[in-house]
Amino acid sequence: MNPPATAERIVQAARALLARGGAQAVSMRRIGEAIGLTPMAVYRHFPNREALLQRVADDSFDEIARHWTARKHGGDVIARLRATQRIYLDYALAWPHLFDHAFSLRRERARRYPEDFRARRSPTLNVVADVVLEAQQAGRLKPGDAWDIAMTLWAHTHGLIALYRAGRFSYDERQFREFYEASLGRLLDGLLA
Repeated sequence: MNPPATAERIVQAARALLARGGAQAVSMRRIGEAIGLTPMAVYRHFPNREALLQRVADDSFDEIARHWTARKHGGDVIARLRATQRIYLDYALAWPHLFDHAFSLRRERARRYPEDFRARRSPTLNVVADVVLEAQQAGRLKPGDAWDIAMTLWAHTHGLIALYRAGRFSYDERQFREFYEASLGRLLDGLLA
């Protein structure tokens, strides 16, 4: 097996630094030290820190989308829709700094609703909107704009995660997960056909 290419090693090192300490922990110097390169060698592969962090964010979106896509076919469509929101929670709790960088922090190239999403530029929300549309076509969800419904689901789950991580719940993780599932159920009950 061949070792990863230098650019991939740089991305892996940036991801590890970001996962441990947030975006402020990522510098070209630290990345170089982690993989035995000079900072200038890192710049040969990424023009600046922002481009490298954008690549890490894009990889985060792709990782979640792959998990969602793996559950996209077969089984009950509402259960699959719930699973997309559960995977989002799992990712947020397992990788809080990566989650924040990908989904919570202002970034210059972040996708904007509705234009970027309706143009299918979001690897994550594409999956959710597709499952919403499938549920509507199966008569399981009320009619409505699939993208607006997908965004509503995202806003709901993201908001709960943000509140939990900000210490606004007295629940431990197990209790929060139970609340999250129940709250998602209440939202979906209002969308069921």
